[in-house]
Amino acid sequence: MYMHLTPEAAVCSAWRPCWPRPGQRLLRLAYSRTFPISHPSTRLCLELLREACQERAVLSLLDVGCGSGILALTGALLGVPWNVGCDPAAAALRVSQANARRNRLEDPVSWVQGSTEALRGTFDLVVANLPFPLQVAKRTELLRLVDGHGRVILSGFRDTQEQELTDFYLSQAWRLQRRLTRERWEPEVPAELSYTWVGLYFVPAGSGPLQQ
Repeated sequence: MYMHLTPEAAVCSAWRPCWPRPGQRLLRLAYSRTFPISHPSTRLCLELLREACQERAVLSLLDVGCGSGILALTGALLGVPWNVGCDPAAAALRVSQANARRNRLEDPVSWVQGSTEALRGTFDLVVANLPFPLQVAKRTELLRLVDGHGRVILSGFRDTQEQELTDFYLSQAWRLQRRLTRERWEPEVPAELSYTWVGLYFVPAGSGPLQQ
């Protein structure tokens, strides 16, 4: 997997033989099992995260269910000064910490093993690449963790599942700023009856244009 983010930043798999362009920093990552870094939902989150950071400065980012740490580490790569990756699995945290060391990004990223319910305070941007049942279970909790002018990026589900999530966030005075999709062929028809993965980017309903 290789993904160009900006002229100064790109992400690739640790095993892939690739080299940064002049003036570019390359984030090399090993991955965890749930959503590998080449998975459509991960790429959707990366695209929306890039967009969010380009719209305005992000001072703090929370990566919920961080897995390999790719979203928190990409936040750091894109200039977010304080990033937190949270995951209940010790194995995922070990992968995340190893990726941080590999890329010399230990300082701007902190790791928390456990549930988000243990976290206090709020974040400018909350990113959650989680399977649909977890998205539904955590939706109120995610909003607790976003500050008053913050934003939310969601993925990990298909287009046949998104309406329930969209309806909930719209009912809580949020606005859908951006919706992206990616197709992924599978040898058998998925239980969700769709090959289309979705990424959703929400902002407060009362916010004006975000571009500076």
